[in-house]
Amino acid sequence: MNQTKLKLAICQLRTETELDATMEKTGAMLREAARCGAQIAVLPEMFNCPYAGRYFRQFAALGHEETVKALSAWARETGMLLVGGSVPEREGDRLYNTCFVFDGEGRQIARHRKVHLFDIDLPGMRFRESDTFTPGNAVTVFDTPWGKMGAAVCFDVRFPELFRAMANRGAQIIFLPAQFNMKTGPAHWESTLRTRAVDNECFVAAASAARYEGFSYECWGHSLVADPFGSVIAGADETEQILCAELDLERIAEVRRELPTFLHLRGDVYEVAT
Repeated sequence: MNQTKLKLAICQLRTETELDATMEKTGAMLREAARCGAQIAVLPEMFNCPYAGRYFRQFAALGHEETVKALSAWARETGMLLVGGSVPEREGDRLYNTCFVFDGEGRQIARHRKVHLFDIDLPGMRFRESDTFTPGNAVTVFDTPWGKMGAAVCFDVRFPELFRAMANRGAQIIFLPAQFNMKTGPAHWESTLRTRAVDNECFVAAASAARYEGFSYECWGHSLVADPFGSVIAGADETEQILCAELDLERIAEVRRELPTFLHLRGDVYEVAT
């Protein structure tokens, strides 16, 4: 089966400090997305764990396995392809910021470990994911009934090389669970996502967490979907909501005919990952 049109839902939820409360809310939002006709659902980065250094190891100690089982069960129950945001994944002594992807039968079809860790030193904000997490080392592209798709996590979006590698491997939609903050969000969120869509003439679906006012790390929210021409076809504000978008994958071929950048790559001048 290879369809060209699909409905996508981004569940922009606010992660709570109590895991059970977050998981109950997540399941309810996914069921609502399915009732609205979504065939694909996307969750935010660290959807099950508050995004703050003091919580990462604490929630990882609870084990990611139960969350992965829940993601699989939700995908199977709803029949949707589920891009499971990201969770703190534990493997031995190492922790990863990991996105698990499941098909409509609940089978895990992909796992992306965040490649570029969020280590920044802005005025008034210093954050180091590398104090907790180990970086992943793979480009993640997977097969779906609609064709190939790719996954990255948050800070990965600032590295166009990774997105070009996914596009070169056939990704038509790139999913980005994320949590940009109140400094980088207003400045760079929309412009960076639209640029990655333009760069690669593909869809980019970015799932942010909702803003949690007063929390130590306030997320910008504003989940959005950009089309291959860089136009925002669906966008949210900072509040909890389900953002839906209708995607026509034929738009990719149309844009690539009009602006055939992939035909003009200069492998003799620079190296392009494949």
